[in-house]
Amino acid sequence: MATPEEMMRSMIANMPEKTGRALDEWLVLAGQAPERKHGKIIAWLKGEQGLTHGYANLVATAYLNPERLAPQTANLNADLVAAQYAGKEILRPIHDRLMQAARALGDDVELSPKKTYVSLRRSKQFALVQPSTKTRLDLGLNLGALAPTGRLEVAGSFNAMVSHRVRLESVEAVNAELVDWMRKAYEAA
Repeated sequence: MATPEEMMRSMIANMPEKTGRALDEWLVLAGQAPERKHGKIIAWLKGEQGLTHGYANLVATAYLNPERLAPQTANLNADLVAAQYAGKEILRPIHDRLMQAARALGDDVELSPKKTYVSLRRSKQFALVQPSTKTRLDLGLNLGALAPTGRLEVAGSFNAMVSHRVRLESVEAVNAELVDWMRKAYEAA
């Protein structure tokens, strides 16, 4: 018989398939509920968003008490990141350096792994890190109308959720200039 923690991990892992959205996407929607009370969020998610009671309860709990889900989501997040770099292990040190730089921006930075990238969030997404090829990692940044310059380019078809992209092929590419762009995106979020 599965433990409650195992059941919760299973629900989180199955959420995109069963509900059409990942947990972090549901958490954003939960923030739109008219009231910030557990029962009211559940009722809103069930009534307005069509979630079953079990998933609505999970989302409400995660929204109001994110620390309760930290142990259950930690392994899932680690698995998602590991899967992104399978066959692209040479890029993992670049990823790790970017995560270190992101955490140094502020205590409110949230690292949210998805299937193919890691979203960097504050009140909203300000960047994403994606291993795009076996030899290149892309950092997407939300920098609004900032003019592209040098290696900071318009995101174009890379990803519609960011305005700019920087292509990275070495740890040394995560330099002061890059961290400054990350800081600007963070401050704008």
